[in-house]
Amino acid sequence: MTASTIVVGVDTSESSKDALRWAARQAELTGSDLRVVMSWEIPSMAFWAPFPEGLDLEKDARQALDTTVDEVLGTEPAVKVSKVVVAGHPAPSLIAQSADADLLVVGNRGHGEFTGMLVGSVSEHCVAHARCPVVVVRPKQ
Repeated sequence: MTASTIVVGVDTSESSKDALRWAARQAELTGSDLRVVMSWEIPSMAFWAPFPEGLDLEKDARQALDTTVDEVLGTEPAVKVSKVVVAGHPAPSLIAQSADADLLVVGNRGHGEFTGMLVGSVSEHCVAHARCPVVVVRPKQ
């Protein structure tokens, strides 16, 4: 019997760290594997100026993902964790990752938040289009 998979999207925001904590606890309770996903993309304004020498957005995303997972879950998490770095916008990247998942977990707002929004555009897109159930984690009040 294969373990179920919980996918969680992170972007280093506090909201995504809350989602990672929730997803890890749920994985522990259900015996699921945890797949932590971070996406990266070249900013649309980036083509107006030359890239700095040595810029490696994928490598930077991988380092940010490693740092976030270690910070939130520690270096020896209680569940099996796989880390995935994906090129592309977060919403479609998470939708694609949800194809073989049993649950998708996202924070309610990430780095692209607009003040006053209750749900961010990525989490709203995931709720509408994911291929599995979605949990949107809101911060404690």
